[in-house]
Amino acid sequence: MSRIRRRTALALGAALWLLSVPAACLFGPFDIGPVEVMRLLGAAAGVPVSGHVDPTRLLVVGDIRLARVCLSLLVGGGLAMAGVVFQGVLRNPLADPFTLGVSSGAALGASVAISFGVALPAAVAPALVAGLGVVTPAALFGAFAALSLVLLLGTAAGSFRRETVVLAGVVVSTFLAALVSLVKALDEESVSSIVFWIMGSLQGRGWAHTAVLLPPLVLGLAAVVRHARDLDVLALGDTQASQLGMRTGYVRCVLLCGASCITAGCVAVSGVIGFVGLVVPHLLRLVLGAAHGPLLIGAWFGGGILLLWSDVVARTLLSGGAELPVGVVTALVGGPFFCLLLQREQRRERP
Repeated sequence: MSRIRRRTALALGAALWLLSVPAACLFGPFDIGPVEVMRLLGAAAGVPVSGHVDPTRLLVVGDIRLARVCLSLLVGGGLAMAGVVFQGVLRNPLADPFTLGVSSGAALGASVAISFGVALPAAVAPALVAGLGVVTPAALFGAFAALSLVLLLGTAAGSFRRETVVLAGVVVSTFLAALVSLVKALDEESVSSIVFWIMGSLQGRGWAHTAVLLPPLVLGLAAVVRHARDLDVLALGDTQASQLGMRTGYVRCVLLCGASCITAGCVAVSGVIGFVGLVVPHLLRLVLGAAHGPLLIGAWFGGGILLLWSDVVARTLLSGGAELPVGVVTALVGGPFFCLLLQREQRRERP
């Protein structure tokens, strides 16, 4: 694939990503015209604007819609990049950000918090707890606990093998899913809340949730970006990578930890949103090729755009201010689309 075509595709993705921010702020149950939305966005950004600024409308656009748009872009981009890493490191086209049981751990933490009202000491993080409640911190803790358990089981023999880690992820995910079912059985009144969280939603999320997401997201992105070129070497196989001087076990562990760290932060603030990290990498390979550097950049833009507009559909499709879980929308869009991709690949492989 020509470098010009790849750069053009990335530039178009970046432009669409930027244009989606003000465009998505136009949608909501509170009717505000496009000109007024742009003026309110300018006021929220600290740009001097002419005329009176309605504080209520400024709150709606600047603190509710804009915060949700930014969170959608971060979560979608993070999940898509994590999908690229998992598929590259594990050399499995069906791998996704939840392969290592991160989603199950987050779901268990959130379920326990919802059902039993677990309270964190105010001295631990008073501002965080006051702004978020306990569900998001509990989900984040559960995600990292599940990741730690998977890595501990996967490296118990002293070596890091992708087959062992994947198997450990499956076992831990199944066990934690059973615990989530147990929590729902013990507290039937909270079943609807748990199910809604597990299905994924950005309803009620704001700048405080973005602040929770940023530390694990930045930490994970730093690890992934640093070893982005190593993904191309790992694609050659462990033997070839070792002959080129790469410490394959160490690099693979860093990449998986970085991608899981990203996933943990995303799942903690949004719930389990599937198909973004599975479909977006496959779609972008058709446009950008198999090189992981451009693929990671494209995944950041593509995943953010997909989740952002899926969330717009989720919050505007129903009347009366009701919302669909955004995970339902991504599944309805991503499922058939992924089937089309599989059919296309099968046609290519036929003689």
